[in-house]
Amino acid sequence: MSVGKAVSRTPSVTAEDAEQVLAALADPTRRQLLELLGGSPGRSASALAGVVPVSRQAVAQHLALLEECSLVQRRRAGREVLFSVRPDRLAAVASWLDDRADAWRDRLETAEQIS
Repeated sequence: MSVGKAVSRTPSVTAEDAEQVLAALADPTRRQLLELLGGSPGRSASALAGVVPVSRQAVAQHLALLEECSLVQRRRAGREVLFSVRPDRLAAVASWLDDRADAWRDRLETAEQIS
């Protein structure tokens, strides 16, 4: 049995995937929507529009973008469409960022040893 770094159970992402997610998270309204959806079994665009300072149509557009980059998912509940957060996608991007940070930390340590 080999000893080494633990295998991550989060799905891997490409640099392009991470870029798409980070661009989506750059918008404060989208971050607020994710916060509101976090921990809930799902909320409709109409319910979210009652909480954020933008129209229902704007909320729907933000949710569509978040869904496009797999940060939220939709499901039907009767006549409503409910949105919920996909924490696995956030975890995968966080893991990708951790890997980049580790690589840069190693490079900096190497550069300091050379100097």
